[in-house]
Amino acid sequence: MIAKLKGIVDSVDTDSAVIDVGGVGYLVSASSRTLRDLVVGGDVTMLVETIVREDAIALYGFLETAERDWFRILTTVQGVGARVALSILSTLAPDEIARAIAAQDRTTLSRPAGVGPKLAARLATELKDKAAAFGVAPVAKGTAAAPAAVPSGSINEDAVSALVNLDYKRVEAFGAVARATQRLGDGATFDALVRAALQELAR
Repeated sequence: MIAKLKGIVDSVDTDSAVIDVGGVGYLVSASSRTLRDLVVGGDVTMLVETIVREDAIALYGFLETAERDWFRILTTVQGVGARVALSILSTLAPDEIARAIAAQDRTTLSRPAGVGPKLAARLATELKDKAAAFGVAPVAKGTAAAPAAVPSGSINEDAVSALVNLDYKRVEAFGAVARATQRLGDGATFDALVRAALQELAR
């Protein structure tokens, strides 16, 4: 079982790369996000997920542990094979996946190619607890996000913090504030947002 490759990037294609390790070229499928960061001729260390089939051994490579972990998690869902998982990771960063699942944002989850409404709903439902284990990271600067999916701005962040101080888990607080923001709109006051979020948590 191959778990890691350390070598030189021999070539990069649209959905895979060849990593030269001591003169042996390994064909590794990867997300477009990972492939963008590879430089032909440059050194690379890739985490690898090996999938053994009856007719082939397929390698899937990742530069980040979070992406590799989400690949494993996504492929536990019925209807999500390796190619669909890579499609999701090509469209959404690991933090975006966690936030979309926490907020039950099926619209964002259905953006990747190969993910329809039914599969997006299954992802949101089946992976809710696993997304909680990753926590919810803040949105990176310059990253566009759907208002309903990711609470943004000081009022939203303060509302999440207030709920966390009331002993709610951060991922639960985040999801509740996201749904409350969707219901009330971006102009809601802090008090109104917290009250609405508490109502969401009580459902």
